[in-house]
Amino acid sequence: MNAWTEGFLDGIKPEQPLTVSQWADEYRILSSKASAEPGKFRTDRTPYLKEPMDCLSTESPIQRVVMMFAAQTGKTECMNNWLGYCVAHAPGPMLLVQPTVEMAKRLSKQRLESMLQETPCLAEKIAPARSRDSGNTMMQKEFPGGMMLLTGGNSATGLRSTPCRYIGLDEVDAFPGDVDGEGDPVALAEKRATTFARRKVLLTSTPTVRDFSRIETEYLRSDQRKYFVPCPHCGVFEYLKWPQLKWQKGDASSVEYECEHCGERFSEIHKSTILRKGEWRATSKGDGRTAGFHLSGLYSPLGWFSWEEMAGEWLRAKGDAPALKTFINTRLSETWEENYVSKISAEGLMKRVEPYLPGVIPNDVLILTMGVDVQGGGGTEGQRLSVSIWGWSTGEEAWLCDHQTLAGDPHQGEVWKALDVLLTSDWVKEDGTKMKIEVTCIDSGGLATMPVYQYCRERQALGVVPVKGASTRGKPPIGKGSRQDINFKGKTLKKGVSLYMVGTDTIKDCLMGRLKHNVKNEDGSSPGYMHFHAQTDESYFRELTSEQQILKTNRSGFNVPTWIKKAGVPSERLDELVYAYAGLNLLYQRHPRAKIWEIYTKKLLNSVINTQQKRVSSKKSGKSPDYVNSW
Repeated sequence: MNAWTEGFLDGIKPEQPLTVSQWADEYRILSSKASAEPGKFRTDRTPYLKEPMDCLSTESPIQRVVMMFAAQTGKTECMNNWLGYCVAHAPGPMLLVQPTVEMAKRLSKQRLESMLQETPCLAEKIAPARSRDSGNTMMQKEFPGGMMLLTGGNSATGLRSTPCRYIGLDEVDAFPGDVDGEGDPVALAEKRATTFARRKVLLTSTPTVRDFSRIETEYLRSDQRKYFVPCPHCGVFEYLKWPQLKWQKGDASSVEYECEHCGERFSEIHKSTILRKGEWRATSKGDGRTAGFHLSGLYSPLGWFSWEEMAGEWLRAKGDAPALKTFINTRLSETWEENYVSKISAEGLMKRVEPYLPGVIPNDVLILTMGVDVQGGGGTEGQRLSVSIWGWSTGEEAWLCDHQTLAGDPHQGEVWKALDVLLTSDWVKEDGTKMKIEVTCIDSGGLATMPVYQYCRERQALGVVPVKGASTRGKPPIGKGSRQDINFKGKTLKKGVSLYMVGTDTIKDCLMGRLKHNVKNEDGSSPGYMHFHAQTDESYFRELTSEQQILKTNRSGFNVPTWIKKAGVPSERLDELVYAYAGLNLLYQRHPRAKIWEIYTKKLLNSVINTQQKRVSSKKSGKSPDYVNSW
């Protein structure tokens, strides 16, 4: 029997009843290169890992496992055991995703290679990477009946190719919010398993910021299991909580746990016993196919990270917000609630809804700008243009005049024809005055850069420009245009399309601040106030509030305000507002800021006079009046 035939038969033979924990106890060897406790793996060392591992077994009906675990509790070894189990016992195509491609390479080199070579039953399946034509590379491991692919959450290409039965997503809170304009990397990865009836998906991470943590979001959708252990004194089961850890003031060495039922205290020496007797209990119904597990560092086995070390770290972190955040995230496995800026809720913004209708421009509006967010392109799912039209008046008082979603591939012409209708239409004010959109800013940073450039190039006279968010903080709302078109000699074309960089952080700082304040002046004026039409629903406001500003430590060690995206919430409407405001700021490059409202008031007045004159003239000549944009 040749190797190909043997591999084929291994791949199609029926799977024998075996759980991941049983396989790990029998076969898994921990390497001295990657483990502080090398040798044979023992589940009873970390008994709380048994149930999550067994949910990943082929015999379990669970399809998705979510592990919101603290650092140094064994979640990485849980994933490694599952990967080894799949290779040796239930082969199939598998995908392992790290936050970045570089982190995936590091994991492969430091952990996977040692596991594959130190565990005999795995070494038989996968040849050493150094072997010629072994099928074992840093980012791809071939074995009889399957293949393991490694990639990063920042690589759209790696997330949308080969279908996979097993998907492992590690440290998902460190994944980017959007990958190459194609959407959420977690969703992209999970789509690769949809064709498999017996698929398994594992998501692990320590949590980060409340409402923005992917792992917290996934855990809350699950059955929310917690590990209950018995008190050594009264025997009542409870979930270990940080407030119940007690010690003498300033003396972390005196730490003990106080039972919330009987009030007796016990030392960490009892931890091994209570962990073995512990059990996972679901605290929510969930969807029936997702098992969620939450575990804090209080459960870390003896010899790993002690209660005394936790108490000492807590005492050192008190009063230091960044250190305290790290402690809460990594030791308690809880989300950090930012208090740097007050929150803006979708529910609160619903109170701003006013009786005017979309498409009918309020009389106070002097300038119209349009922001266009481009989604997808080149055959990806969810291809569309998301559009918001905003009206502006004195003091940058703003009105949401309309928002639409234009479905279609940005690489095809039909969706741009639909945008042309909005661009060239007469927008009628309540008093009957007709207006045109002065500036349109279109996002060019996704997968449809060249189609955006082409569209803007042909409509420069109508004030249509491509924009791209600046990568660094502190940039102006919109910069100077830079020519993108060159001739065959490499020289820029004077009439070529110009790209404008947008200071997205700067604009968000400004506009989110305005959304928090809804007080009008005594004289009825309201500079900076933002109005929303009667049909603005809660989903619009959820997207508008899809980001929150937090303090984040940069490479130099300084705390810098940073905007982060909520997990699972689209941000298109926020982006459209940012681009529309950038368009207003582009007009400031043409007109003095102090005089621009006066200029456009006169322009509208002249437009009304000219329209009336044209109507009189057209009655004599039989011709209909035309509108010419001033751009």
